[in-house]
Amino acid sequence: MIVEVDEPLGRRWPRHLVPGDTVALVSPSGPSAVEAVDAAEALLHRWGFRVRRGAHVVDRHPGLRYLAGTDADRAADLQAAWTDPDVAAVWAVRGGYGAQRMIDLLDLDALRAAGPKHLLGFSDITALHARIGAALGQVTLHAPTATSRQLDRAVNADRVRALLVDGAGPGTTLLDGRPLADGSARGTATGRLIGGNLSLIASDVGIEPPPAVPSVVLLEDVDEESYRLDRQLTQLRRSGWFEQVTGVVLGDFTLVDDASVVEAVLAERLGDLGVPVLRSAPVGHADTNLAVPLGAAVRLGVGSGTAVLRAC
Repeated sequence: MIVEVDEPLGRRWPRHLVPGDTVALVSPSGPSAVEAVDAAEALLHRWGFRVRRGAHVVDRHPGLRYLAGTDADRAADLQAAWTDPDVAAVWAVRGGYGAQRMIDLLDLDALRAAGPKHLLGFSDITALHARIGAALGQVTLHAPTATSRQLDRAVNADRVRALLVDGAGPGTTLLDGRPLADGSARGTATGRLIGGNLSLIASDVGIEPPPAVPSVVLLEDVDEESYRLDRQLTQLRRSGWFEQVTGVVLGDFTLVDDASVVEAVLAERLGDLGVPVLRSAPVGHADTNLAVPLGAAVRLGVGSGTAVLRAC
């Protein structure tokens, strides 16, 4: 049941970036090679921005090689970047795993005092989008990580830069796709855009609160078996997480065990929610991963053969 609350759908945007602004590169999750971080810095320089690297951006945990340094060091880099008055945006260089290990070490009061800044990343960075977006009441950018090869494609890089420099005004087309399946709901849904990686959202049930306002949820995932996707969606349903959801946007589910079974899972677990569902949005771990503003007010329209997500 949708419950109206006294809170605007759209959170505030950080200020638009201008040439000469500084973007910090940090590693809250998995490790990256020096060469990959060099390439990310070069891209930002081409866009006209200065770059500040976190002190531990190319570290590796001494025992857990899937982590970019210790939890304390990864948190300290993000904290230092956010509270640096010269930094206008903080871009995670990679996903993988690790954000949930360091997130509780962040001083949210200090982040609030520093004010809104652009946060960019996806996949494991979903945890940071949820926590920081809610704590600071701001829009964050679900976007390729800074070392992702996705940024070699102009369509992805251009979208990131456009959102940093111009934002997304009312009516801007963010994503398009197709209806989920025959018989699923059609119509229009308005809400706050939330979500990201399904596995991260499901693992945060009981830690991060469910949507508090009418919301359009974006979901994507990679390298998951169909039964695990079923379990994660079932967990969200049983917890009441979808009660404030007015629409769903499904991105890519890549490297899955059986694509036809995954389609059946998505249709069976989401098709009876009674809300419009957009399928095949170009978001996730495939070649095209278009950045979108989490926390912004959006309108989802799903017709007989078309489905479009626009900014409000």
